[in-house]
Amino acid sequence: MNQSFYIGAVGAQHQLYHLNVHGDNIANVNTYGFKANRSYFTALMYQNHRGALNGQADTQLPMGVGTRMLMTGTNQSQGGPADTGRQLDYYIEGEGFFGLVDLATGDVSFTRNGTFAKSQLERPTGEVDENGEPITEMVWCLGDGTGRFVLNREGGLIELDDSGDELPIGIFDFANYDGMARLDETRFLPVDKNGNLWYGNGKLVQGCIERSNVELADEITKVIEAQRAYGAALKMVTTSDEIENTINNLRN
Repeated sequence: MNQSFYIGAVGAQHQLYHLNVHGDNIANVNTYGFKANRSYFTALMYQNHRGALNGQADTQLPMGVGTRMLMTGTNQSQGGPADTGRQLDYYIEGEGFFGLVDLATGDVSFTRNGTFAKSQLERPTGEVDENGEPITEMVWCLGDGTGRFVLNREGGLIELDDSGDELPIGIFDFANYDGMARLDETRFLPVDKNGNLWYGNGKLVQGCIERSNVELADEITKVIEAQRAYGAALKMVTTSDEIENTINNLRN
């Protein structure tokens, strides 16, 4: 089989991956706290061949076997604020993340989506009843509305009351954001190369939420590029197949 067939087939497959990345970005253009994904391509194995160019007989001509999508990364740039007026909506002006804990698993994740809500939590009071069973009480804490609770500056939960005091919401940050694992549309999990966790320098703004940082015009351009490249790769596959059929017919 002609090598161009495989080059075109691999190229078409990875352009589909490329298209999926930017299609997902477009689908989340209105998702608060969403960070756009970026795709990175690399050349597959290639080697230099001797050839003639500009009268030089020993010119080295690079000949490769196509490209593939190497990885996806996340654009962690800040999205603009959306004014909601809700008391439990928060926006980080600058760098940093909100911390969320899942008490069922103990997992801690980080997000820029500050759409919070009152969440009930049952906790022991430290006392027991006449049967020796622990007595519990229900308290209201700040959560994300999906069963996770927001962390304060010391890494504890934030209890809600009617005092009207400013909530001690923690802002956490890392040395760099490269390679952070995406858990869902807005939550991230740090990896070793992100460095140690520290207090962020961002400013907390109440009554606002961070918009998605997706630039719709750029994403549509990327989608068009991926579609054109996909079509060119399929054309290469079709042409290679036609060449093989022609050669086989000549042999017969």
